[in-house]
Amino acid sequence: MTTEKSIRVHAFGDDALGDLDTVGVAAAVAAGTISAREAAEAAIARAERVNPELNAIQHPDFERGLASSEQPSEGVFAGVPTFVKDNTDFAGLPSDQGSLAVKSRPAAAHAPFTDQFLSAGFTVLGKSTMPEFGFNATTEYATLPPTRNPWNTGYSAGASSGGAAALVASGVVPIAHANDGGGSIRIPAAACGLVGLKPTRGRVVPAAEAAKLPVDIISNGVVTRTVRDTAHFMAATQAYRPAMGLKPLGLVEGPSDRRLRVGLIVDSITGKPTDEDTRKAVLASADLLGSLGHDVVEVPLPVGKAFMEDFKHYWGMLAFSTQHFGRRVISPDFDKTLTDPFTRGLARRFVRQAWRTPTAIRGLKRSEQRYRAAFADVDVVLSPTLAYATPELGYLSPAVDFEVMFERLVHYAAFTPLNNASGGPAISLPLGRSSADMPIGVHFSADHGDEQTLLELAYELEAAQPFAEIHR
Repeated sequence: MTTEKSIRVHAFGDDALGDLDTVGVAAAVAAGTISAREAAEAAIARAERVNPELNAIQHPDFERGLASSEQPSEGVFAGVPTFVKDNTDFAGLPSDQGSLAVKSRPAAAHAPFTDQFLSAGFTVLGKSTMPEFGFNATTEYATLPPTRNPWNTGYSAGASSGGAAALVASGVVPIAHANDGGGSIRIPAAACGLVGLKPTRGRVVPAAEAAKLPVDIISNGVVTRTVRDTAHFMAATQAYRPAMGLKPLGLVEGPSDRRLRVGLIVDSITGKPTDEDTRKAVLASADLLGSLGHDVVEVPLPVGKAFMEDFKHYWGMLAFSTQHFGRRVISPDFDKTLTDPFTRGLARRFVRQAWRTPTAIRGLKRSEQRYRAAFADVDVVLSPTLAYATPELGYLSPAVDFEVMFERLVHYAAFTPLNNASGGPAISLPLGRSSADMPIGVHFSADHGDEQTLLELAYELEAAQPFAEIHR
């Protein structure tokens, strides 16, 4: 656990960004109230003020960002400053993936998703931090300083998009790129009090490595402070490249009059109970839904403990592949001796059970059918995002004994992986507070292609229970 002084950190102030969200900044730029350069300068000043406390920026790119802000830009978010996560190539910047084993080399070209992201008109100011290869649910390292939660710097910012979440929650930028292979958009959104939508598999341009995976578990997206920012981002992705084979998704502008049947799940498949603060937050959200006219009913988990065993095995398979084939799949100068103890522990765990790989992959593929069957009787499923509120730094550190830390981690993040394996969309909303006054995320899942229902419901809940703001 951390023994350092813990403080709340934010960068909001009387500058070009003020307390505007992404849509607000874009509107101000379009109206000429502020310039794109002024927005970028404000974000840079904010970053320089709070990043020494937060450690959320892996590669600053301020000079190029300022230069790009001077160039004419099109897109719904023209002139809005942001950051790209450090596992996604942005030409001219390294993609270290949070690991000392990867030698920093500037990427020669953008990743396919980066082109989709930039089509919205963003000004990129650098790369945000992440834990090694995105395997952990906290942005901590064995030998380097952690990324800190701006609500309380003694606590985890979540992961693997922890840097992105810390930058948005603290007000450095109003939106940042994130991606999700087991909860990595939703977990840091829950930890930092943000909106985090994991889209349906195939909704946005996939991660570059997705096609190589036997089960594609990765979705790109963003973390934001408002529902409308996420809704506008999703509409922008579809304007760039409409998703094939999914229900069309345009701009969702507000709540619907439709009343939903909502399934309620409180405890995870690990068999361990959800903590009291989180349980209260979820049940309070269920009560709120009921007061708004929605029908909330308890439902069983769509998968059993075997699913989590399969996902844990797959997690280890990815670590093993990274550890032993890193020179082929990541970089010719990848040095596996520099990976952190958690990555090595995951890889060793996989080796002990390598014979289970075909069974695990089949099980994960079957989870899609079981997940989708759950929506025959309900429109949305409500659950915790995490089994307990974000912990203090050190609790999930990769420096902790692997078996102890892995058991903690599996319980903590047990609710989110099903959406990755099944491909279904889900959103975490900041609807609760812990007894330590930290954000608690509440999780909503829907059938494939039904981001519209999730966004409409999110708008309604945001209006009924406005999200806490760090600077107020």
